[in-house]
Amino acid sequence: MAREQRVEPEVEALWEDFHAQVNVPSEQLRRWLLTRGSGEEAFGPNPDLDLPEPGRHILRVLSKRKVDLTPDDIEVMREAVDRIQSLMEAKPPRGNADDEWRHSLLDLGHDVLIER
Repeated sequence: MAREQRVEPEVEALWEDFHAQVNVPSEQLRRWLLTRGSGEEAFGPNPDLDLPEPGRHILRVLSKRKVDLTPDDIEVMREAVDRIQSLMEAKPPRGNADDEWRHSLLDLGHDVLIER
């Protein structure tokens, strides 16, 4: 009989908040980060390593199960939620039309154009 793995209530709440805030599917986020990371330079032999931070870490967390989270993953989730909330609170006058602001959110896996 498989032993049930438990997740601490704080991590459970953070997991839910993280997945509510990071509303871009992982493959879409990966494509976005590859586009952002390409710039004028060609990618190296392993394009995944060239993904911009913190997006690469967010993608790593998105690929995991709750019970497999490490302390580093938990910190990534906490920082992502905090950064997304800070950016949302600092919404510029042009709102969604402000590309720099919207792109900063997309780098974190949050698209303001996706309705919840």
